[in-house]
Amino acid sequence: MLSIQPIPRALVPVNSDAAQRLSDRNYDEFQGDEEIWNRLQVAPDSILRVTMAHCATPNVDALIQDGSPEALARSTANMNALAGGSDTREVEDALWIYEITSPARPGIRQIGLGCMAATAQIRTAETPEGTIIRNEGIREKKAAGRAKLIQATQSYIGVVNNAFEDHDGATTAALEALADARPADFTVIDEKGNTHRSWLETDAAVIADLTTRMASVRCAYVADGNHRSAAAAHLGRSHFLTVFFPTDRMGLLPYNRLVSTLTVATAGQANRTEAFLAALSADFEYCACDTVPELDLHEIGLYLDGQWTKLTAQAHTYDAANAVEVIDADIVQRRIFDHLMGITDARDPQLTFVGGDRPADYLAARVDAGEFEFALLMAPVTMQQIVDVCEQDRFMPPKSTWFEPKIRIGLVIALF
Repeated sequence: MLSIQPIPRALVPVNSDAAQRLSDRNYDEFQGDEEIWNRLQVAPDSILRVTMAHCATPNVDALIQDGSPEALARSTANMNALAGGSDTREVEDALWIYEITSPARPGIRQIGLGCMAATAQIRTAETPEGTIIRNEGIREKKAAGRAKLIQATQSYIGVVNNAFEDHDGATTAALEALADARPADFTVIDEKGNTHRSWLETDAAVIADLTTRMASVRCAYVADGNHRSAAAAHLGRSHFLTVFFPTDRMGLLPYNRLVSTLTVATAGQANRTEAFLAALSADFEYCACDTVPELDLHEIGLYLDGQWTKLTAQAHTYDAANAVEVIDADIVQRRIFDHLMGITDARDPQLTFVGGDRPADYLAARVDAGEFEFALLMAPVTMQQIVDVCEQDRFMPPKSTWFEPKIRIGLVIALF
């Protein structure tokens, strides 16, 4: 059962205009530091000046090392300026109703409950009965880096995205009723046209009701933010900042790959495309496509030498009873990268991961420009696949889930 509590000290924008200026995408939605620096040139008030202070420099050649003492000092100074400025205010003991609507998902209200969740409820080897289940393993270096930022700013800025199954829809309906009863405290429209609305709830009776409702939830699944929750535990903090969204309201896009090398045996083949497809044929059926292929589960789009090809994984490439092995990212890693190319580490620098918010044409253009040898396109994983992996106490393949729309950071910050 989930144990939640209100945010003791919430730092929030004073109005929608301030929220529009301050809030932004999370750091891992950008393709590198230069893209973050470019964002800060057009949005100098962005929360990125705190979370990615090493990019808040006068020119792009002056970037400093992320996580360095200098960068952390800048994060501290910029956070203090934000908290002491006229664009923010403090709210005590508040829950946060958060809704995201997207033009790409008409008619769907992704509405959830923002709160503090207990780090003691995160499921680990030491706490196997934990009710908050991670979907990936934790890299200590990454968690420690997030912990340093939390410590420097004395706050939680990054929000952990948790999913829960609302089987009868009653909690979702309660959140919608509260949201529909009054105007949002602030509204933001992001770069993709998604609308983010926030309602701060401080009424004791409402808080008690929502806390009771969440206590009836058997478990939750970490969707985004495994390392942010791990950082809180690393610091010995009792709680972390999160939003719980119903699983049936969440959206997923593909997580694709760009590959910088292609090593296949070419003997007896007219060209390397033929050679690669011949090597793949032991595990995949394939057919050429005139355009970007439409993909279902276990179908992979390959872009090589100006040609799209649809690959279909054969049944022997996965164990249907293993919730991880049926995921396409795992099939690709095992049967193409590992078995065929000798790339045994899913985070090998030869692989570049591209979220599904970038179109297939973007991948093809990077290959055509000679930056990469080929691209792989996949269908998005399903929310049920993620639940199945968590319920088997397994971890999702690295870089396999891209939730969209994503949580906007800077809308609600939990101060220590």
